[in-house]
Amino acid sequence: MSGLVNDKVVVITGAARGIGAGIAADLAENGARVVIADLNLDSAQQTASKISSAGGSAVAIAVDVSSRSSVRALIDETVSRFGRLDVMFNNAGISQTCPFMEVTDEDFDRIMAINGRGVLIGTQEAARQMVAQGDGGKIVNTASIAGKQGYPLFAHYCASKFAVVAITQAAARALAEHKITVNCFGPGVVKTELWEQLDREFIERGLTEKPEQAINDFSQSILLGRVSLPKDIAGVTTFLASQASDYVTGQTIMVDGGMVLI
Repeated sequence: MSGLVNDKVVVITGAARGIGAGIAADLAENGARVVIADLNLDSAQQTASKISSAGGSAVAIAVDVSSRSSVRALIDETVSRFGRLDVMFNNAGISQTCPFMEVTDEDFDRIMAINGRGVLIGTQEAARQMVAQGDGGKIVNTASIAGKQGYPLFAHYCASKFAVVAITQAAARALAEHKITVNCFGPGVVKTELWEQLDREFIERGLTEKPEQAINDFSQSILLGRVSLPKDIAGVTTFLASQASDYVTGQTIMVDGGMVLI
């Protein structure tokens, strides 16, 4: 396969399913050698097998993005297998439906450890490898519409995604001298397993009455009139991993069908 990211070595965290799996599949179709990094190694291996069966290059490696030693081991194994690291996608994330006044310290810390600190660690450790290689690189972080607006049922998730935007901007300024670009993309409502979880939580809390009511209600403000699928996002993510985005850094590109206009 050949394409926009031919022979680039790309790590995608949280890539066993959902947006991450969609990002990885498109990168592989465009010639990248992808590492499916996920806490769930079995699921990661299944995703890597699907990509390989379709003619792409993919391997699975277990990682806990909230642990610096685990992320270092992921990057070390990637480099030992492929010789280098060209692009790092810090995509792993979790969410939780919880009314603002009911968010606990533990709720906040759990989400920030993965969505916030995980992006900091992933960015730092990928940058260390890229600086050592000496020829630049690309870091792409997964933000959200929740990184631009606060929603009352997702305050701690929103805080974590605002953190992603801030870390991205700070890293872009810190790493520019090393020819490393750092950007993020902001999905809106994406029909994945994560929204299936949120939909269940809405029902359990009595916020909605029937399946898919939550995602449908939340999608009313989408200008393009429909929820997105991972494939809707892949064009932007592959662009950010490619040479076509070499002069883009510190940016959050919204891929939300027109939910947040900034």
